[in-house]
Order: sequence, then structure tokens, then C-alpha cells
Amino acid sequence: MSEDGSRDSKGPDGGIWDVHVESGDDEAARYAAAKVKEIAAESIAERGVFTFAVSGGRTPWIMFRHLADMEMPWESTRIFQVDERVADAQDPARNLRHLIKALDGAPADIVAMPVELIDLSAAAQDYAGKLPGRFDLIHLGLGPDGHTASLVPDDPILDVRNVLVAVTTNTYQGHRRMSLTYPALDSARCILWLVTGAEKNVALTRLLDHDRSIPAGQVAAADNLVICDRDAYSGGVDAS
Repeated sequence: MSEDGSRDSKGPDGGIWDVHVESGDDEAARYAAAKVKEIAAESIAERGVFTFAVSGGRTPWIMFRHLADMEMPWESTRIFQVDERVADAQDPARNLRHLIKALDGAPADIVAMPVELIDLSAAAQDYAGKLPGRFDLIHLGLGPDGHTASLVPDDPILDVRNVLVAVTTNTYQGHRRMSLTYPALDSARCILWLVTGAEKNVALTRLLDHDRSIPAGQVAAADNLVICDRDAYSGGVDAS
């Protein structure tokens, strides 16, 4: 069962926010996969390529498993990473490993963050040079603490506005992180927020209230599609 709450509301930066509530995380991930495929088709029809940046997390890997079963136009799709843990390539904490596994052999063109390099600042600059001028779609998650991408509370990366990719100063859950910064996120044609689980309830309410005191609340992209499950959704916005 789904509750499609597509509303014509605007955030403080003028962006459109649409909210779609599903009954569970698998249903939310499946709906998100269908929207990704739809946006991919539109992007390729208009520009000949679909540029898609994806964050880590359990629910997006479910989304990618659904995408792998769909007739996605992989030959015209480029997948970038929103963020990555600074760790060895074989480290199970790496988002890239989970992404590749979730794609299950789908011929996706993945542009991986070079976090294995010793000079992380240079690596971030190198990755920034590979980004498109404007992403068609960026997938973001939401942490219980209000972080998104690897824009985590109390880290200097939150104040980085002069580059598109940066590295956290502090460790977060055991790792430093490389991440797209706000200017990169804000350039997206659309942000797809995929949020599931009761532990995200408070953070999602604050995001939908456009609370800029949490890192996620400072993202200012033009259009935002929020796909969540009932556990994460508090009913704080209109969803019929």
C-alpha cells in the first residue's frame, strides 16, 4: 500500500518538495528504483546521458537491486559516488563494494571516489574534475543525527563552499569521509531522498520542516523528491 503525497509546496530556497510514503523499506526502494528509471529516460531523451550520484546505506542497495532487474539504459548512465569512507579497497565498510554487489553484474559505468590515494585533498580535487556540470539526479539518505552525504554535524566540511568535493576533518563512525559538498548537491536537477526506519523519524520531520540547524536541512537543490516508509514518516506534511 502506498500513500502518494505529491504536493506543490516550496522550501525556503524556492525548491519544490514532493513526498511519497510507502509501507516499508522494500516498497520504498522499489518505488525509488522506478523513479530513477523514469528520470533516466527523461534525461537521456533531453541530453543523451543520465548522470546519477548515489549515497551509501542499506536501503539504496535494495533500490539498486531492483534497478538491476529493470531495463535500465545502462549504456547511457554514469554513476558517481556522493560519499565514501577513507578505507582500503577491500574494506567491507566501502560503499563502492556494496554498490557493485547490489548491481549484480549490471553494466553500469561507475566513477569511483579515489579514497585510496595518500593525498586526499588532491584526490578530492581530481574527483571534482570528473563531475558533470550539473547532475540529473542525486540520491541522498538521512542519518538520525540529521547528516546527509558525509556532511556530518560539527565537522568543518559543513563550511566548505569553494570546492565540489572535500574530505572530513574528523572521523565519523570510525572513518574519515570524502563527500560532495553543498555546491555540488545544490546543482542537481533533482534530489531523491530515500529515508526508511523509525530511527529517522525525528530527522525526517526536521528535514521536511526545512530545519537548517541539521546538515541535511542546508541542501538547497531546486527539486526534491522524498520517498520514505511509514516508520520514518511522522505525518508532518500533507500526504494523502
